[in-house]
Amino acid sequence: MLLSHRARLLELWRIAASYRIDTHFPLEDAPQLQPLARLIRLHPAAWGKNHQPNAIKYALEDMGTLFLKLGQLLSTRRDLVPPEIINQLVQLQDQVKPFPVDIAITQIEDTKHGLGESIATLFARFDSKPLAAASIAQVHTASLRDGREVVVKVVRPDIRPIIIADFELLRTIANWVSARVEAARAVHIIDIVEDYRQVMLNELDLTLEAENTTQMRNNFLGSTLMYVPEVYDAAKNVMVMERIQGVPISQTELFDTLGYDRATLAEKGLTIFFTQVFRDNFFHADMHPGNVFVETPPVHTLNATMSPIDLGHEPRYIGLDCAIMGTLSHNDQLIVARMLLAVMNNNFTALVNIVSRAGWIPPNTDKHALMRDMSRTVAPMLQKSINDIDFAGVLMQILDIARRHHMTIPPQLMLLLKTLVHVEGLGRDLYPDLDIWALAKPILSSWVKEQLDPMRNLQQLRDRLPELLLSATDIPKLLDNGLQSLASQGSRQDSQLREIQQIRADMLNDRRRDWIALAGFVLCIAIAMQVVGWLSPVFYILAIVSVFWRILA
Repeated sequence: MLLSHRARLLELWRIAASYRIDTHFPLEDAPQLQPLARLIRLHPAAWGKNHQPNAIKYALEDMGTLFLKLGQLLSTRRDLVPPEIINQLVQLQDQVKPFPVDIAITQIEDTKHGLGESIATLFARFDSKPLAAASIAQVHTASLRDGREVVVKVVRPDIRPIIIADFELLRTIANWVSARVEAARAVHIIDIVEDYRQVMLNELDLTLEAENTTQMRNNFLGSTLMYVPEVYDAAKNVMVMERIQGVPISQTELFDTLGYDRATLAEKGLTIFFTQVFRDNFFHADMHPGNVFVETPPVHTLNATMSPIDLGHEPRYIGLDCAIMGTLSHNDQLIVARMLLAVMNNNFTALVNIVSRAGWIPPNTDKHALMRDMSRTVAPMLQKSINDIDFAGVLMQILDIARRHHMTIPPQLMLLLKTLVHVEGLGRDLYPDLDIWALAKPILSSWVKEQLDPMRNLQQLRDRLPELLLSATDIPKLLDNGLQSLASQGSRQDSQLREIQQIRADMLNDRRRDWIALAGFVLCIAIAMQVVGWLSPVFYILAIVSVFWRILA
């Protein structure tokens, strides 16, 4: 029940009201926000206060990490969010309110969850002013004793209980929505909340991020597409890694000043995404602009008056903040790749067949109707550049189709969809005329051909042959177990049938008692209303007794 979270809900209401975030709502374009705006204005904290600059940013900061993450996701959606709000949300990528440096130092020196040594011992220089502050951690620059320049990432103190409390509230809302909205059940919204809860709790452990960063670095060693900095040391609350020279991908004007080809950058970004998903099966699932940087020359100041500078090679992306990573099963990889190729080839019959074989739709689904709906919704995207595609709108239409046709979307794919929303938003800002279909098709075609290559599959079978031969020794035992299971299945079915019959008898008895109690209640009330004198209260008491009899029976 939401009432069990009333303290947190009242706190969120107070924060929204104190910053008057309702004055930032585009009520003319989104009248459905009117009730929420009226509710915010009713709170005493809103009385006497007017429009405040940057109110959305400050409110989300005060609300906590989960709301900061939501703001970061929306910051890539300039097609959905008004420019005034976007300008505030962009600041949440790396300009969140920092925490004091003495707390950061205490975290670093902590013997249990920190590095266990003093700042003076660990670093030749430690800069007290944070380089950046984000939702989970903040970053300080420093140099090691051997002269290497590093960044020190420190987790925000005491945010774990807040995250857990907010996810309890979110899970309650998900349960409520799932019980009432079929589309929510189709995407397994409860499982998505649970999965994302674990993802965010893992994000608080920087040793996991260090492992992810090292794995991604190994995946792209020597690559001309992306560079991942080296991790030098890590503990649960602290990570020390190589300092890089670059700027966030959102600084598109600077790329023009430096002479970078934005179209090439956009193509590299999409190639990196598909490489991570299909080649490595290890993709960055938190790709907001604060986590995606582009290499720049090692200059002290980057500004609009600079002349183009030769980097010495084509600029690469820089992979940062590898806390939230996604993976798919091999089967899901094949399904996603074949679905995308079917869409790109305008073959919606194949698309529906793939979905059907994956078990995502019931056997009695009208496949022709599903094919028509998918064709009508998705086909118009194929002739458009990324700037003309309302990706979020199309995604909502697909979810609506899933609801109407009782389609089930596995939870592990929802993280991939979230990443696609990020990628599409980044591509829209960087190079709006990017033809994502022309670029993606050869990458996907090559990968699918490689996976289905008979010689490759034969080699995999040869590699697994010793394991298969060892497993063959279990066949007699498995056959014996199967025969015993079949023999005992009949007795279990008889027992289950008797239990079903008993349950049915109990239900009939309960229904009979319901009718008896209801009839007694109505009859006693009717008599009590007709008679006068001392008999009237007696029949009212009998009516109440009939209710208690049914409750206790």
